[in-house]
Amino acid sequence: MSDELREVAPSVAKDIYLQQRWDDLSEATLKSHRYRIEAFVEWLEEQGISNMAEVDGLTIHNYRVHRREEDGLKKVSLQGQISTVRQFLRVLASVNAVDSDVAEKILLPTVRKGEDVNEDRLETGRAQKALEYLEQYQYASRPHVEMLLIWRLSARRGGIRSFDLRDFDDSGDTPVLEFRHRPETGTPLKNGKWSERDCAIKNESLAQTLRDYINGPRQKVRDDHDRTPLLTTKYGRVSLGTIKQDMYRVTRPCMYGIECPHDRDPNICEATQHDKASTCPSSRSPHMIRTGSLTAHLDAGTPKAVLSDRADATEKTLDRHYDQASKREQMIRREEFIAEDL
Repeated sequence: MSDELREVAPSVAKDIYLQQRWDDLSEATLKSHRYRIEAFVEWLEEQGISNMAEVDGLTIHNYRVHRREEDGLKKVSLQGQISTVRQFLRVLASVNAVDSDVAEKILLPTVRKGEDVNEDRLETGRAQKALEYLEQYQYASRPHVEMLLIWRLSARRGGIRSFDLRDFDDSGDTPVLEFRHRPETGTPLKNGKWSERDCAIKNESLAQTLRDYINGPRQKVRDDHDRTPLLTTKYGRVSLGTIKQDMYRVTRPCMYGIECPHDRDPNICEATQHDKASTCPSSRSPHMIRTGSLTAHLDAGTPKAVLSDRADATEKTLDRHYDQASKREQMIRREEFIAEDL
């Protein structure tokens, strides 16, 4: 350890890093970095390390092993965690809190092509069964509307959370939902101003469900910025976590009458509890619903250029992360465009 290094506690180092990166990172990325650094700092403190100058290459190696073997992180998640730790140490080296060599010697886990793709998605058949159940038994409820918006629009949960009442334009022949980036009042879109777009609601069932939700179950509240959100709880604008839990609950097979594929008894299954839905192996997050929606659109022949604009995702991203079709399914898509008599 160099005598010139300052004595900085891990918790203080975390604050230094977040303050340094405040202007560089988007709100969502900064939040992700905060979680990753907090996990690292907590582990350091558990190891009895009270001064960041004590951190060396062996420390990082041990943390990497801990995250892989004890926390069970997959390779792609581990790569993200260690990459953020490396950035953290680089910032600390710039203020003489750690040796500058430590960060530069960190080797990131190698992720082979395809290993960074999450292949879990909500299949079309299951999405339709879930929506049929909601249509019959929870019509125009907030979870019903959330599921419809994510599935029909291939939208992110942050996008549907951002909607205000004014963003539902029902004045013309075709209703429109307007995605708008408003970071200063708590609803940023993933790609900033580039994510702004208008989506026509040609599905009359979705349009009418929105109207019935607004005129019925929707809580008539304002959020902390005096805006009128579309999706609400009694406390104000719905949170990202609440949307996620709502989707875990409505995608459990037992909820819409399918026999449990995991041989569990719904009467005693932990996943049937209100706050334990995510423990069901068949439940799906908003991201998995979006993935299923995008795959369904691609299977239906929607051109990638059109889907890219509507869903706020580049064609390269669609290919890499969202197109979960099998090689045979991709073949079938191509066939109608291939001339047979050349």
